[in-house]
Amino acid sequence: MLSIAVVNLKGGSTKTTSAAYLLHALAESGLSVLGVDADPENCSLVRWSDLASWEIPVVGMPVKDLHRRLSSIADGFDAVVIDTPPMESGRGIVTSAVRGASHIVVPMSPTPMDFDRLRAVLDLIDDIDPLRGQPAAVAVLLTRVITNSASVDVYRAAARDLVPVLSARVSRLERFAQAFGNPIENALNTGYGDALSELLGMEDHQP
Repeated sequence: MLSIAVVNLKGGSTKTTSAAYLLHALAESGLSVLGVDADPENCSLVRWSDLASWEIPVVGMPVKDLHRRLSSIADGFDAVVIDTPPMESGRGIVTSAVRGASHIVVPMSPTPMDFDRLRAVLDLIDDIDPLRGQPAAVAVLLTRVITNSASVDVYRAAARDLVPVLSARVSRLERFAQAFGNPIENALNTGYGDALSELLGMEDHQP
């Protein structure tokens, strides 16, 4: 089963927005999908789903044995997207989500601060690898990208030395900044749709 975990060190890193758009892009591609909100404090994905009356089901599952429960809660679905808590405050839950995911997306803005946090996320993923049956496909997704900004190429190259970086990018747009609580339409026609196509073509997480 396809299971995508969206992971980052801190909150405010576009994790929930990325999870929501990837979830809808999968649904628009014809798959039966389930959203899993694993954040015990914010529950943003569940809240967004409720506010916007999504047709896509979303469940709250902020547990440290998510990797064991995933197959049963996702029974009958083609794919699952997991919105995780910030790694700093919910490391146990994030560890379990990473362990159960077939694909791991790390959203990253092209800034010094976000790049500095990347290594801690990758260290956790590497620590979990020996516990998995097979490696996960891991990739950075550049978000909040300013069009024609030189910083994009700088941080893409720097991140690529550590982990695969998707060529797709998500621009810094009001559409995404103001998306919470609103319906999501045409997700496939955004950078998230491009990222999904690229992500699904990955075979492993080796740089």
